[in-house]
Amino acid sequence: MNFENARHNMIEQQIRPWDVLDQTVLDLLTQLPREDYVPEAYRNLAFTDMSIPLPNGQFMMPPRLEARILQALDIKRHETILEIGTGSGYLTAMLATLGLHVYSVEYHQALSQAAGIKLAQHDIANVTLSVGDAANGWNAQAPYDVIVLTGSTPVLPDVFQTHLNVGGRLFAIIGDSPVMEATLITRTGEHEYQSEGILETDIAPLINAPQPERFSF
Repeated sequence: MNFENARHNMIEQQIRPWDVLDQTVLDLLTQLPREDYVPEAYRNLAFTDMSIPLPNGQFMMPPRLEARILQALDIKRHETILEIGTGSGYLTAMLATLGLHVYSVEYHQALSQAAGIKLAQHDIANVTLSVGDAANGWNAQAPYDVIVLTGSTPVLPDVFQTHLNVGGRLFAIIGDSPVMEATLITRTGEHEYQSEGILETDIAPLINAPQPERFSF
């Protein structure tokens, strides 16, 4: 398989048509080898518009969604980032390339270890990997400039917002299947936040994501 052609087609046929026009993001997608972070059995599908299965019942997000996340967050070189859900390590690698340091928390130890190996193979060292349950927050290195939740959550715990620096941004996909809203929250002051709906999508929830109170009859 010609990965370079597949990468080019992904950008031109999936990424740009989904309104990702930030040249920094497009360059990053060109430079970072997504195929190296995909399980070997799915390597030829690395650039397809689909969620790719990972061990432990987890998934890689479709490339266009990863690209929209990066464009929305507009990460600066001096910023520290919290990633909830390391997964394959590919989004981790992109975040680390854009920012100062990434703290990435994964529920499954095997996924975290595999991602660590891949990051090391590509000389990406500004990442701290942790294993734990961060669906309700992760304050070990708080506050952060950027927080990314890589799985959906029916409700968003307030703690994520309070762990942002002023000017910090939080990307979360909030709601229940089949319709969820990808939301960008910016901390504009000590007690002020601005929320912007980015798009509607549907992805798997974080393990132990908090649930709203549901009526039963």
